[in-house]
Formats: sequence, structure tokens, C-alpha cells
Amino acid sequence: MSFLNHKILGEGEPLVILHGLFGSLDNWITLGKKWSEQYQVILVDQRNHGHSFHDEEFSYWAMSEDLKELIDHLNLSPINLIGHSMGGKTAMTYTEGYPDTIKKLIIADIGPKAYPVHHSAIIDAFYQVPVDDLKSRKEADDILKPLIPEFGTRQFLLKNLSRTPEGFKWKMNLDVIARNIEEVGKPTFASYSGDTLFINGGNSNYILKEDLDEIATYFSNATFKTIEEAGHWLHAEKPKEFFQEVSTFLSN
Repeated sequence: MSFLNHKILGEGEPLVILHGLFGSLDNWITLGKKWSEQYQVILVDQRNHGHSFHDEEFSYWAMSEDLKELIDHLNLSPINLIGHSMGGKTAMTYTEGYPDTIKKLIIADIGPKAYPVHHSAIIDAFYQVPVDDLKSRKEADDILKPLIPEFGTRQFLLKNLSRTPEGFKWKMNLDVIARNIEEVGKPTFASYSGDTLFINGGNSNYILKEDLDEIATYFSNATFKTIEEAGHWLHAEKPKEFFQEVSTFLSN
């Protein structure tokens, strides 16, 4: 059986962290190290991302089952669970099947609602990079620059580029993600009554004020926090504030 690639930091009560679309566990190492002073932090690459296995199936149900298999394999229960964006929807889906294995749930800048497909430009940009013929990471950056002008977004996306003895390759399973991109925006229908924190970026439009009442009907013990002047990648843009909000919630 292939388990999800993961990295364990520290000891204590388990804290599992799931990245978002086009992300990997590497995005969470800095925050993971800080939390590892108090918790056993398990950073996870979801399927078709990072160094985890590639598979034709790409759905929240499949990703939540991957998570359950890893938790059982590592004998972790109950867990504290953080999910950002796509990882947040995986975490919400996981609560449908295994609510008793969760102590506290943190959902970062995503709601259970449906979202329109809005990653097409990024996928198209990835396909503009001749990955098999690349000579350097800078060459890839130069190709992406006119397509994705934001420097920080480009650097985040280029973390998917892996150098091998034969050249470069994408860590993620680009073809499967592209074919299944509509799955990423699908709603979840989890109903969970455990302690939950929804934390959003003040400059992000993923969780709107009008969404809060609906979220509360599904997550009856939800708390809502906003990190001002942060966008969708709130944990990268405002790491101190994100760390403080989550740590306070976990310790209460």
C-alpha cells in the first residue's frame, strides 16, 4: 500500500496539516517547526502533489480516504487537523466519515460551498513550460512571468518544479489535475459538531460575510476569525498572525 508522503516534526498531541491545490508539505515547514515545539506535527503531501503517489482518481472522497489510511498507519487519534483551500475541503470531507478521530478542526480560507473553476490560467501557464527541455529554473520563471505577473504566486507555483539527474519534471500530476479541475470546486456536505475554526484572509473572497450563516448550519460549533490584509495564502502572507490565531484556538 502507498501511503501519502509526509514529514513528522516534534512530539506530543498530533497536528496534521493539509496543503492546497498546487501546494505541498514544503509550504508548511516553517509554521510546522514552530508548532512542533508543542505538538507532533504531521505535514502531508496530498495525492498527485509533492512527493506523494500519482493516481487517476482525484476527488475529495479519495483524498479523505488517503488521510484516514495515513492516520491509521501512524496510529494517530484523535488529531488536530488543519486544511488550507483544497486541503480544507479534504478536511471537511474527512469529518463526514471519521468525526470521532478529530479533536479540533481548522479550515483556512475555504468554505463548504461550490466554487467556479478559476485555475485555468495557471494550468495553461504550466503547459507553456517545456519541462522536458528546461535548462534552468530561471528559464521556467521567465516563461511564466508574462502569464503570472505576481512574483510570490510564481515562486509558490515553481516549487512544483523538481530537478532530477535527467533534467526537470513537475512533482504534481499536472494532467490528472487539469482533467479533474472541476472536482476542486465542488461543495462538501459535511455536518460536523466538533470544535472548528474557520480562518480567512481579509483581502480574500473565498469566505464572504454572507457565507457565515450557511457555514454555521453545517459546522454548528464553528468560530470565525479574519486576518486583515491577508489574501488566500494567509498562512504565507501573515504567518505570525496565522500562527497566533490557530495556537490560541488549539490551546483553549
